[in-house]
Amino acid sequence: MIKVLLVDDHELVRSGIEALLAAENDIDVVGVCDCGEQALQIVEKNPPDVILMDINMPGIGGFEACRRVLQTSPSVKIIALSVHNDGPIPQQLLKLGVVGFVSKASPVSEMVAAIKTVMSGKRYLCQDVASNLAFQFLPGGDVSPFLQLSQREAEVVRLILRGKSIQEMSEALALNPKTINTYRYRVYHKLSIKNDVELTRLAVKFNYLDSI
Repeated sequence: MIKVLLVDDHELVRSGIEALLAAENDIDVVGVCDCGEQALQIVEKNPPDVILMDINMPGIGGFEACRRVLQTSPSVKIIALSVHNDGPIPQQLLKLGVVGFVSKASPVSEMVAAIKTVMSGKRYLCQDVASNLAFQFLPGGDVSPFLQLSQREAEVVRLILRGKSIQEMSEALALNPKTINTYRYRVYHKLSIKNDVELTRLAVKFNYLDSI
């Protein structure tokens, strides 16, 4: 039996996915929660085999929740759930250690296939994500500058774009404010920008804002 934890901040989505997975004889939804903070508490007490993790959530967010889960429980397999399949987010999640990415628009059969695939030790990417990752590096493609960011830098960028203050970012990432500022200016340098306004414009241009 595959033990699955479902993390999503929309009750309708949670209920729908839970009901659909309940019909599978070899999948057991052992937990359901609406934020990354709750997910971390559940994993600490009773690690599941697989986590279906919504990436766009309030609080610490899905990306940071993935990082912390994989840091403390590396054997847990995480499948990211999102309505956004393009931009640099999928690749950054894969670098982090997430083993699957499924669009929320996917049929339940694909979600079941993803769960079983990652349990077999393989990665699973829905077709749109796989295609977008392949096309990013074709000659003449408009490669997103956000791909050059480290995982921590990408986390800071997402929080900046969500309007978080330095103190809020410090609390969310468990880093001191000075370190947060260091990451912020590294981002400015790598992206050749001077402030958060220019960061937002660049995020809009490369569809990064839609992925936070």
